[in-house]
Amino acid sequence: MNHLWSPWRTEYIEAFKEKKKSDSCVLCDLIKEDVENPDNLLVNKGVLTFTVLNLFPYNNGHLMIVPVRHTDSFLTLSEDENLEIMKKIQTACKALNSVFQPEGFNIGANIGKISGAGIDDHIHFHIVPRWNGDTNFMPVLGEVKVISQDLLLTKKKLLDAYHKLE
Repeated sequence: MNHLWSPWRTEYIEAFKEKKKSDSCVLCDLIKEDVENPDNLLVNKGVLTFTVLNLFPYNNGHLMIVPVRHTDSFLTLSEDENLEIMKKIQTACKALNSVFQPEGFNIGANIGKISGAGIDDHIHFHIVPRWNGDTNFMPVLGEVKVISQDLLLTKKKLLDAYHKLE
């Protein structure tokens, strides 16, 4: 059996345990931000959703589509929310294709703490660009994940791509 080991996620999970204690939601806080602000990771806002770069990405361009409405359940999403989520996933894939030319994508959601969700109280959907051979030995041997581009530079490139799609 193969195992995906990601020890760097511990920092991510611990940070959000602390955030939870403050009774605020890190994802809900993001919707108040301006997309054009170069100091945050917000990439796009829809009517019912927003798109943000993952602060602890698995690959360059790892995006998350988040419903504006705070919910932890996939089953409570409305038809309109579901439709916009799917449209925003398509838009994200187009933007990522434009910027990074990935060979594939992992698209999905971790629903509930037991599934691996670092933020389990606000559902969100991951779009992870993938390339042949994009896994390496660094996470296993060195407990280091190599992300070859700064997140804010990635944001700038993706904002340009999103603007061209609008």
